[in-house]
Amino acid sequence: MQKIDALLDIYQKRGAKELPLERVYRHLFDPNLFLRAYGKIYRNFGAMTEGTTVETVDGMDLQRIRNIIGFLKTEKYKWTPVRRTEIPKEKGGTRPLGIPTWSDKLVQEALRTLLEPYYEQRFSKHSHGFRPEHSCHTALREVQETWKGTIWFIEADIKGCFDNIDHEILLNIIRRDIHDGRVVQLIDGLLRAGYMEDWRYYDSLSGTPQGGIISPLLANIYLNDLDRFIEDTLIPAYTKGRRRHDNPEYTRLGNRIATARKNDNLDEVKRLRQERRLLPSVDMYDPDYRRLRHVRYADDFLLGFVGPRKEAEEIRQRLSDFLAEKLKLTLSQEKTLITHAGESVAKFLGYEIKAVRRDDLIAENGRRATNGRISLLMPKKVVSKYRSRHSKNNKIIHRAELLADTDYTIVSRYQSVLRGLYNFYCMAVNVSKRMGHIRWILETSLTKTLAHKHKCSVASIYNKHQIEGLDSKMLQVVLERPGKTSLTANFGGFSFKRIPEGMGTEDFVFAAAWFRPGDNRSEIVQRLLAGKCELCGAEGVPIQMHHVRQLKDIDRPGRRPKATWEKIMVARKRKSLAVCEECHYNIHAGRYDGPQL
Repeated sequence: MQKIDALLDIYQKRGAKELPLERVYRHLFDPNLFLRAYGKIYRNFGAMTEGTTVETVDGMDLQRIRNIIGFLKTEKYKWTPVRRTEIPKEKGGTRPLGIPTWSDKLVQEALRTLLEPYYEQRFSKHSHGFRPEHSCHTALREVQETWKGTIWFIEADIKGCFDNIDHEILLNIIRRDIHDGRVVQLIDGLLRAGYMEDWRYYDSLSGTPQGGIISPLLANIYLNDLDRFIEDTLIPAYTKGRRRHDNPEYTRLGNRIATARKNDNLDEVKRLRQERRLLPSVDMYDPDYRRLRHVRYADDFLLGFVGPRKEAEEIRQRLSDFLAEKLKLTLSQEKTLITHAGESVAKFLGYEIKAVRRDDLIAENGRRATNGRISLLMPKKVVSKYRSRHSKNNKIIHRAELLADTDYTIVSRYQSVLRGLYNFYCMAVNVSKRMGHIRWILETSLTKTLAHKHKCSVASIYNKHQIEGLDSKMLQVVLERPGKTSLTANFGGFSFKRIPEGMGTEDFVFAAAWFRPGDNRSEIVQRLLAGKCELCGAEGVPIQMHHVRQLKDIDRPGRRPKATWEKIMVARKRKSLAVCEECHYNIHAGRYDGPQL
């Protein structure tokens, strides 16, 4: 593992110096790379989902890694077509999702591990999608903190970006950076592997396989040329002037105020200051001042421009021409909107964005510091969406599909929705107001669901479960467990205070407890390499990892009594067991009757 870390550090430094990579493919022969990949992705919910074969993470062993490396060494590794399923979109229609086989997921993660440190140094600092230490909030924070004075927003929309990525252009970009034909050939095979839909095979003529582990990295590599075009061509062309020229009328009033103050005419000073406050201090139409900024999250990108609308339209056209000629993508002219920052709102990453204009907000230094600042807003349609989702005939109703769940589960689900929404929209200036409405909707639906479940009144639910929280009243349900610590679920109990800096990044950070001192292998890899069956205790035997999707599947109400191996998994709070081949076969055959915990 230390060898891999040293290698990735070298790749990172070469990326920072914009030097190409060479002889990358041979590092795919390292079993530690695949053990690292397994330790990273085995927790994914889709690890137990079958692709076009029955292979999943269940039964993972060292022999499977040896087989993959054997095919890679002889350059005979064949990508399996992904199983395609359609995912409903929020605004109607569907989005294709490809589900690879487990072996393909391992190889993709190994490739991503090798290439990501190199490309992370080459990506634009204005690109925030699917990157370590970046998130939606970092993109929004950049707009909020650095786009002051923006006059026009250009909301760019690419038609079917991920489905229309040109394979040859993408491979040429990779060839430019990675001088290793075998790596390019391996990625080429991934792109052209095709997909199965309703068990019919289709060729993949363009696009990256959505649902693939390496697909977000490939998309960022492809769109990084767009970032470079904006930063190296458009921004220099549409940025000039150190600062705007002073507004002559504002300066004239300043001179009159100074004269009136010299003559002790305080009433005139007051009147002139109020008159001057209605004027901008600088020339808003200064022909010698321009600014262009941009930010991108995956295929969703926004530009902010200071200048006339005519030039904003030129920028949109030049973007459209570049995408069509260089990347073979289409910029939707209907959906790529040019919005006045002070008169309307632009939509980006679920937020509404506008520039504030408030002449009555005066800072301590006497300046109108709020003017021109970017304001992030939580859209009203979010409230409408949740109201319609929990309503019938314009009346909040209970959720019948939750009646079979426990009170603890019901309250936890409503709380997760409330907390998740707040965590995402916590940067909005109106988050308290909007979240207050959503809380009322969810709380009304929750209490009606519990009342319907127990065939009682809503008032009795409040009398039984409402308590005083830290910031407000909340509903609390306690699940008693004989011989165990009780479980508590709360709804509410936290404030909707605005957090201007957001919630930070969304990266997964390994907990130190998962590693042995001096060993950077994850805990599951250590158990796989230990060579000891966690059921029968046999040592020095080939080990297979038995996985289940969720522990609650073992413990759900109404199912058969738990087998011994299931009790062991629940007691250890693990979704996996390291077992010998015989015990693993007996588990799946329903015949395991070995030692108890």
